[in-house]
Amino acid sequence: MAQFKNYIGGKWQDARSGQEFDRRNPATGEVIGTYTRSDARDVDDAVAAAAKAFQSWRLYPAPKRGEILYRVGQLLMERKQQLAREMTEEMGKVLTEAGGDVQEGIDMAFYMAGEGRRQWGQTVPAESPNKWAMSVRKPLGVVAAITPWNFPMAIPTWKIMPALVTGNTVVFKPASYTSRMAVRLVEVFEEAGLPAGVLNLVLGSGQDVGDAIVKHPDVALISFTGSTETGTAVNVEAARRLKRVSLELGGKNAIIVMEDADINNAVDGILWSAFGTSGQRCTAASRVIAHRQISDELTSRLAERAGGMRLGSGLDATTDVGPVVSQSQLERVHAYIAVGKNEGAELAVGGEIATQGELARGHFHQPTVFGNVRADMRIAQEEIFGPVTAVIPVSDMDEAVAVANNVQYGLSAAIYTRDVNRAFRAMQDIYTGILYVNAGTIGAEIQLPFGGTKATGNGHREAGQAALDVVTEWQSIYVDYSGRLQRAQID
Repeated sequence: MAQFKNYIGGKWQDARSGQEFDRRNPATGEVIGTYTRSDARDVDDAVAAAAKAFQSWRLYPAPKRGEILYRVGQLLMERKQQLAREMTEEMGKVLTEAGGDVQEGIDMAFYMAGEGRRQWGQTVPAESPNKWAMSVRKPLGVVAAITPWNFPMAIPTWKIMPALVTGNTVVFKPASYTSRMAVRLVEVFEEAGLPAGVLNLVLGSGQDVGDAIVKHPDVALISFTGSTETGTAVNVEAARRLKRVSLELGGKNAIIVMEDADINNAVDGILWSAFGTSGQRCTAASRVIAHRQISDELTSRLAERAGGMRLGSGLDATTDVGPVVSQSQLERVHAYIAVGKNEGAELAVGGEIATQGELARGHFHQPTVFGNVRADMRIAQEEIFGPVTAVIPVSDMDEAVAVANNVQYGLSAAIYTRDVNRAFRAMQDIYTGILYVNAGTIGAEIQLPFGGTKATGNGHREAGQAALDVVTEWQSIYVDYSGRLQRAQID
């Protein structure tokens, strides 16, 4: 059986506790590896290694940092198929989606490698003669990357790549469910020539490892992706210590379908957005806001298509929907079926845990569609994080926008319409970090900012140029070459 260890100061090592934990394939129940179980002592070691490495890494020429990231991207490309397969075994998503997850990491490596030769500052006119004024980016120090299990390659690279290329060092704490993918990513960095201590990996639970990282005095930034509840707790603890925090949290994303929409295109987009990754995406479409003229037809067509989706192992090319990640997650998703029924929503299809044949070995839930849902129902307000979506009928564009905005989250939204005026209304009035027109709610590209409004986060963004603002400080510099005292105008 494979055994996976921490990576601290350039060395693979067991946790100080000597304890381990197992991870099972969520589709089959088979054990796929054992992992060292860390605690605060290992966090102390990792942060110390990162702090020591920072003193030299911050002075390492940024273009050379970028070259290392290029090599990381190349190695990920070479190993894409194997990494995708291991990801599917570890967390369940179908193989093609796992390949897309790895591709996101490749794209981020190449994109942020280019920042080794950019990281633009500003030069601006000074208010006095013979004086130069400019700004530059400075790294923060030790950055903590605390990542979830649903995108075990993409999300870590969103956090690690910008941090490294700007001169920070990193302590990486992955979700326990996907520790093997974290080890594989760090192995690639090691092979690409990243100096010892610049990237450190600590495996273990949020309680034993995550809390220690958040409270550690030498961690300058905590970059966290996960639940809103946990993110709020992280924010409170960090605030006590004046730490910088970047949070990417929950979502309750809506697809608006107006009566003039291409229904075929909308159905395809909804199915992909609602049931891709078994609905376990922060951008998943768990609400469909449909004009009353077409809501019944849309619900019927969604139910017919969802009912025909094949459940199974993500390694099987004929599988449409893989397992959810764990038994506890399966129980959480299924509990919302009773909630929806009790609130008066109409179950159009699904609603059951799948236990037929080989499916009984894993954590499978039928793709589920509720119809005639009211906007104030719990299934229309709370993040389910599973293969469940709710169709909410509305009378017009104004009501559609109001319903879309009337949740605590604001990550992603979409509208299907042939009316350009409605499309621009949506761009103007829907308050989310991401908006799609005539496409589903998932599929972000790494060259634009990723993140949301309201309870989805705390205002920071990942990916794109915006990611650099999270992992750097601005320094304004003035050079006076007049040879005499020149007071600023305020003086």
